[in-house]
Amino acid sequence: MATATPRTPGETTATPEPEGPTPELVGPLGIVSAPPADIVAPDDLIPTQKTPTLRARVKDFRARHAKWELALFFFASFAYDIATLPRIDNRFVLTKQGVYLSVLSLLLLVELRWNWREEPPRWLARVWRFREDALHFFLGGLLSPYTLFYFKSASGLTAFLFLSGVFGLLVANELPRFRARGPVVRVALYSFCVTSYFAYLLPVLLGYYSGTLFMVAAGLSCAATLVLTLLARWWSGDRRSTLRHVALPGLGVQVLLLGLYLLKAIPPVPLSMLASGIYHGVEVVKGPRGKDYRLLHERSEWKLWERGDQDFRARPGDRVYFFASVFAPASFKPQRAGDRGTRLVIRWYYDDPEKGWTEFHAYDDLYLEQGGRERGFRTFAYVTNPKSGDWRVAMETEDGREIGRLSFTVTPDTSTAQREFKVDAG
Repeated sequence: MATATPRTPGETTATPEPEGPTPELVGPLGIVSAPPADIVAPDDLIPTQKTPTLRARVKDFRARHAKWELALFFFASFAYDIATLPRIDNRFVLTKQGVYLSVLSLLLLVELRWNWREEPPRWLARVWRFREDALHFFLGGLLSPYTLFYFKSASGLTAFLFLSGVFGLLVANELPRFRARGPVVRVALYSFCVTSYFAYLLPVLLGYYSGTLFMVAAGLSCAATLVLTLLARWWSGDRRSTLRHVALPGLGVQVLLLGLYLLKAIPPVPLSMLASGIYHGVEVVKGPRGKDYRLLHERSEWKLWERGDQDFRARPGDRVYFFASVFAPASFKPQRAGDRGTRLVIRWYYDDPEKGWTEFHAYDDLYLEQGGRERGFRTFAYVTNPKSGDWRVAMETEDGREIGRLSFTVTPDTSTAQREFKVDAG
């Protein structure tokens, strides 16, 4: 027997919703009418995704290609330095590098002071998080021109291996993995920067190149590293951490540089080879600005990669001329009465079929009397009646560091026809 449930006054009974699709509402004329406002269409229940803004899409793209963005900015800034960097003896360049090195020293001192379990003071706390970016900005600003200067002076396999190492340091300075290692890497890079700066500043100021000046530059870098070590030891009170994070990386770089210098792997900055070539003849003529040179050769016009007659066709009595233009700072000139300037050597090597590469001749009575010329210090040397085969000629400093080298091949020319030489300006 069914019983009725009593209702409380004001209570309403909920009507269960029918299962299945919502029925269409048909009016008296058979026209489908709109559903009531409180009935929602099923498609409206699906949430719609908001279209991302252009700023959000750019941010997402940068996050997905962060490494490529870093590489692009790195190589773009390096290319900009190549295109805009003035001469190595430019006063603005020397001053700018000195300011960068001074600011870098200050930033490194600040990091070492408050990086030993101590919080920075309140006035420094707001900018403390930017210290790492500032350190690597100034390190990059120093390493980039150093790489270019070493590249201009480099010659030979060992020098280019050293240059590859310098370029590797420049790349490592931009990588987050190396940044995360803290003061160890930054002190090592700082030590390298101090030596590199004084290695070309001292010759520019004193007006001559000498291996002793590089030793002085390394000594100044060691002194700067020792100052950092003593201050960090005083601030931290931790001798072991100071040795591991400051002294060992800084002084270790100097030991490595001195070893490479003794192996003659470090290029002789600030000297560099501007141009060189092999020719059938070199004529000295009077030009509008003093002495000029006419360089005679037989090279075909389409062999743009060759410098002069690197495929030298020799007849009896021919001379092989090596012509070179060397850049030196404007301060390079004889310093005292009787001084003839910085001494250079031109060495000729022949690949003997039995003995291998042997020195054929050395022209060592050559002195760089005046630097600063835009076209460089120009000079030449020659050998007569060269043997057929492979040759190499190198220009070196007095202590045997290559400024530049050039390889060429001598083949016999059996023709007796009159030769017509082409002329380049030297």
